[in-house]
Amino acid sequence: MSTPDSASTGERQSLSGLLLLLATIAGVAVANIYYNQPLLDDFRHTFPAGAAWIGAVPAATQLGYALGMLLLAPLGDRIDRRRIILVQTGLLCLALLAAATAPTLPVLIGASLAIGVLATIAQQAVPFSAELAPPEQRGHAVGTVMSGLLLGILLARTAAGFVGQYFGWRTVFAASIAALLVLAVVVVKKLPKSQPTSTLGYGKLLATLWHLTVELRGLREASAIGACLFAAFSLFWPVLTLLLAGEPFHLGSQVAGLFGIVGAAGALAAPWAGRSADKRGPRAVITLSIALIALAFVIFAFSGTSLIGLVIGVIVLDVGVQAAQISNQSRIYALRPEARSRVNTVFMVCYFIGGATGSAVGAATWHAFGWMGVCAAGLGFSGLAAWIHYATRAHSDASA
Repeated sequence: MSTPDSASTGERQSLSGLLLLLATIAGVAVANIYYNQPLLDDFRHTFPAGAAWIGAVPAATQLGYALGMLLLAPLGDRIDRRRIILVQTGLLCLALLAAATAPTLPVLIGASLAIGVLATIAQQAVPFSAELAPPEQRGHAVGTVMSGLLLGILLARTAAGFVGQYFGWRTVFAASIAALLVLAVVVVKKLPKSQPTSTLGYGKLLATLWHLTVELRGLREASAIGACLFAAFSLFWPVLTLLLAGEPFHLGSQVAGLFGIVGAAGALAAPWAGRSADKRGPRAVITLSIALIALAFVIFAFSGTSLIGLVIGVIVLDVGVQAAQISNQSRIYALRPEARSRVNTVFMVCYFIGGATGSAVGAATWHAFGWMGVCAAGLGFSGLAAWIHYATRAHSDASA
């Protein structure tokens, strides 16, 4: 006969195993929207006639992710998330196949848009973790799954850079198909069904997104801050590939991808950020995060010819972005527990619109003003986030 303590231990182990699986799902899925970033120079060589439009590839992927969040992520409140994950995985494999065989740059851009839409599998995993965990562990659970998601974001660049360097950029997308098919088998065997919390039809479900945005001040604040910070993050990474390809570095996609390993060290901040949000509230963590992101761009401004400086800046940037996202999500999941997929949708749509904006601004600023212009743009986005954060400091989450 099991004792209460042994039963509790078993429950914790079961929860830990499920959170690990959800973290893996999030990481493997979201990686697909970042594989293209260290490959931009390779795309430019494959499609020289469209060199001026290479920046549209990562921008289309992130815009697609925002679109997928808007159209698909709310279904998690209405339909079993396990089923959604499996269906989207199959369709994502088809989009990746289109990218791997793309004969022209417009086809690659279109496939990238579809990849972004379908990679929102990751945004079923994060609210699922909040559903599984007890309230006092919600921040930690979200932080654990976000660690997987953030490692996927960062290590995607490393994997893509390595595979692209030695086997060609098309192989990157083919390898992702294989990884997704293996993950689908594990999901079928291990992941439980979720419990839908809404019976609304699809149209009404989408309509509630606007109502939630209007009603919840905390959701608006978190979404605006998150969009600004992710814009800063997203303008940096594609431009880093172009910086390293030129003077004085002359480095290829493999080295650009290796910066993902450097950034992955920042993923260690995810569980800490979750626990801090549980204990101290998210605003204090967000304040620190904004300061770190601004500091990172100051470091970058003095490191245009220094690999060591770039490495330090990447670590600071990723710690700041990851801590801010987890704190923001911990905050919004407490606002409407019965609508976590939908509040997460509002937040992430804004988040990735910010990301797409950052990618576009980064590419345009690089061509017009060079590295210092990119650093100034990053400081501008982090400064806007700071203004929003402090302008709303009088309003607590409870008053949202």
